[in-house]
Amino acid sequence: MIRTLFLSCLIATPALADVKGPGGKTIDCYCTDKSGARVELGETICLQVDGRMFMAQCQMSLNNPMWREVAQGCMSS
Repeated sequence: MIRTLFLSCLIATPALADVKGPGGKTIDCYCTDKSGARVELGETICLQVDGRMFMAQCQMSLNNPMWREVAQGCMSS
C-alpha cells in the first residue's frame, strides 16, 4: 500500500517547459512511484492507495508534479 506519494521537482516549473536553472542546466520535473523510481510527466501507472487501485497520470498542478486519477481500477493483461 502506498501511504504517501513522493513527488520530486528541483524547482517549480510550468508543465513540459524547458527551464534553465543556475549555471544554464535544464531542470527536470517528474513524479516517483512507491519504490522511488522516476516517472516522467504524462506517464500513466497503476497506483494502490489505502486498498484502492486506480490508474494515475503524472501531471503538473500549480507548478508542482502530482498524481491525478484518470481511471478507476487498473488494466490487466
